[in-house]
Amino acid sequence: MSTFGLERVFSPRSIAIVGGSSRPSSLGAAVLRNVKASGFTGRVGVVNRQYADVDGEPTVPDLKSLPFVPDLVVISAPAAAVPEIVAEAGLAGVAGAAILSAGLGHGAGSLAETAEQTARRHGMRLIGPNCMGIMVPHAKLNASFAAHQPSDGHVALISQSGAVAAAMIEWAAERRLGFSGIASIGDQLDVDVADLLDYFALDDHTSAILIYLEAVKDARKFMSAARAAARLKPVIVVKSGRMAPGAKAAATHTGALAGSDAIYDAAFRRAGMLRVYDLRQLFDCAELLGRGFVPRGNRLAILTNGGGLGILATDRLAELGGVPATLTAETIERLDKELPPGWSRANPVDIAGDADAARYVVALNALLDDANSDAVLVANVEMAVAPAEGIAEAVAQCVRDRRSKRSAVAALVLAAWVGADERTGAIFEAARIPHFPTEDDAVRAFMYLVRYREASTALAAIPPGIASVFMPETAAARHVVVKALSEGRAWLDPPEIVALFEAYDIPIVTTIVAESAEDAAEKAAPFLAEGRAIVVRVFSRDIRHASDVGGIILDLRTRDSVVEAARTVMERARSARPGAKLQGVTIQPMIVRRAARELILGIADDPTFGPVIVFGRGGSAVEVINDKALALPPLDMNLARELVGRTRVSRLLGGYRDVPAVPVGVVPLTLVKLAQMAADIPEVAELDINPMLADESGVLALDARVAIRKPALLFAGQTRLAVRPYPSQWEGELALRDGSRVTVRPMRPEDEPMVGEFFKRVTAEDLRLRFFHAMKEFSHAFIARLTQLDYARAMAFVALDPNTGKMMGAVRLHSDSLYQNAEYAILLQSDLKGKGLGWALMQLLIHYAKAEGLKRLSGQVLTENTTMIGMCRDLGFTVTMDPDDHSIVDVVLDLDRPGVDAVGADILIRTAAAGR
Repeated sequence: MSTFGLERVFSPRSIAIVGGSSRPSSLGAAVLRNVKASGFTGRVGVVNRQYADVDGEPTVPDLKSLPFVPDLVVISAPAAAVPEIVAEAGLAGVAGAAILSAGLGHGAGSLAETAEQTARRHGMRLIGPNCMGIMVPHAKLNASFAAHQPSDGHVALISQSGAVAAAMIEWAAERRLGFSGIASIGDQLDVDVADLLDYFALDDHTSAILIYLEAVKDARKFMSAARAAARLKPVIVVKSGRMAPGAKAAATHTGALAGSDAIYDAAFRRAGMLRVYDLRQLFDCAELLGRGFVPRGNRLAILTNGGGLGILATDRLAELGGVPATLTAETIERLDKELPPGWSRANPVDIAGDADAARYVVALNALLDDANSDAVLVANVEMAVAPAEGIAEAVAQCVRDRRSKRSAVAALVLAAWVGADERTGAIFEAARIPHFPTEDDAVRAFMYLVRYREASTALAAIPPGIASVFMPETAAARHVVVKALSEGRAWLDPPEIVALFEAYDIPIVTTIVAESAEDAAEKAAPFLAEGRAIVVRVFSRDIRHASDVGGIILDLRTRDSVVEAARTVMERARSARPGAKLQGVTIQPMIVRRAARELILGIADDPTFGPVIVFGRGGSAVEVINDKALALPPLDMNLARELVGRTRVSRLLGGYRDVPAVPVGVVPLTLVKLAQMAADIPEVAELDINPMLADESGVLALDARVAIRKPALLFAGQTRLAVRPYPSQWEGELALRDGSRVTVRPMRPEDEPMVGEFFKRVTAEDLRLRFFHAMKEFSHAFIARLTQLDYARAMAFVALDPNTGKMMGAVRLHSDSLYQNAEYAILLQSDLKGKGLGWALMQLLIHYAKAEGLKRLSGQVLTENTTMIGMCRDLGFTVTMDPDDHSIVDVVLDLDRPGVDAVGADILIRTAAAGR
């Protein structure tokens, strides 16, 4: 249900606490004490049938006995009583409940299921069960049994563990870091991580979101919410269970390589979330991101009074992928004049062990003025000649002075005072300077910020288009797979794999099936006549890897050797696997590429996230080498390049010594093709190419396996993919009033330049009517938000001139978190208005909304935009004056109303037919 009702849960006007006793260890009593201590100003009631009072507060026997209807109910009663309490709360009109009680069970017939179904009938939200509760300091709300009150701040914490949430509160109190909200969600019976990501992403009090995660229930929902939130603010996640057994016994190498934690890592990366690996790192990120610190880049200047400390910091920086800042000549000259002759004259800037506060300030000002550094780490080891506390005061004052003079600190400042006491920490806290106990902690924290910045940049990057170089023959590929499934098979035969790969333009070695040794000799004859050597491989649907049974013989150059080899591999297979049914052997020409790199590419299947693309170093020792990276499909070329770049083998793809480079883009494009196959053909359950050779001539698959299954057995919903792919079925044409046609398709991320050019052909007045204010320029970030759609929540159709390809107009919708109501917007090239394009695009959008199951389409229109208001009335929208702003009218279309979309269905027929 996403954010529905959560506003009243996190900002309640009244609270009821159900359960508890006078015992000090009672959860209900602890919650009551926290509610009172937090300064909550709303009404508070206590419901308890067994005690006349709880912690001195009088009780009533049930919710209906309260003189008010609470917005939030906190339940700590025994598990067996919870469903009845939820039912009573739902009937009363309660917005939500936090269920602290444990032991409700799981699955069909459990107390948890009964409570969840009851709450859903009443539109009531549930947090928990088995949770610590919720805290919203700015609303003076602490409806939890946490030991201490969190302070107000700008970081939201979502935790599947109450203990972790409590630890975060304790740590934050020591560092004077506050929270905008804390939610311990326990078993996630209703409200889950995705719901809270949606909520805090739009919460004005929240500038960063921290997550402690144990497992994801709904991958599509999680990925959609995470991607949306990460575009707006930093999202940092730590996941437990990293070392749990994830690599199952698999029939393909890709299946074996795709451990569960690696898939979670791929999901976090795809969503633009910053992953850390323990609570200390989570704390450090909260320290930085919670205060809005983001560096301009990855160049770090290090200022220290200890040369060894600076070298250690530089080593760690290089190890983590950072860059030591190169001092400008101007900075070196300036420091030469102001520092003693013995300073290092390089980064790290070692100002010697006798450095006092004045020397630190002189050097820090110079480094902050240096355009080559993105951040400055000020490190100190206390010496007898200069008290560390005094130096800390001077550094803090230096930063304050620069801020107060509005000469903004040119770079982020971090502090590492080794062996510092609490007084030094308090100095940096007061100056809002991130500080750490060691140089290692500081450098790691800096690099987490760099990775966050890189992830944010990647989310807004324009991916290159591939439609001009890659158009799969999806129908041919599907025919191969469906035919094999109809025969009851779980694996494609070698010739079928060749046909599948050819449909997706993936080069693969010629493969011919022979039923016997003599048949093998006949089919090898044409290759032998050309002087080519032959590879013979045993063919059995019961043997996944021929090499496991000695079923491969290479470099055969005569007819007799082919006959002998075919007999040998079949005999070996019968001996090693007596129960295996042999279909014969396969014949392939021997491929010899002197400098080819062996790669592995594939599709693995994950029960949570569905298909996963695997890439790495291939060969017979692939699992031992374990040089691999994973990504969630679909992929574009940017994502594919990034996937390749995360492996060690990527370094070998470039040229070295006398080995020519693999053409740039060949391997990433092949990964894009595989990802498209995963999106197009959900029946492909697992796919393994090992090895795929890559050299200066391109790529070639030597061996491949493809497992197939009915998709319903693998992943529920419209697609197995956790990230909804580009909806190509909505490509086609629209007919206008004058009989002309325009091309129409969903908007793509790579459309950003086209959209920018389109805006130049729209008058300033039309732009004002669309955006409600004058638009003088359109930034990359602004257009990226328009073009980079999450198709699980939004859609935009672009109309294109079929002759020039130029954009003529666009219409879009964005749904609410429940995927029931959507807001629309439309904009046309100014000189094309009045030709029926707007009408056709609106009908297409209405039809799309109905096809998606949306219930309502709405929008806001300036009252002076009479043309749009008239079209809305003609399309069946109701038009009413906005109660808060009379310069705006609200337009609403009930998509379930009979007669809506009567003409739109004809548009879909044309569109769908063209899309096929």
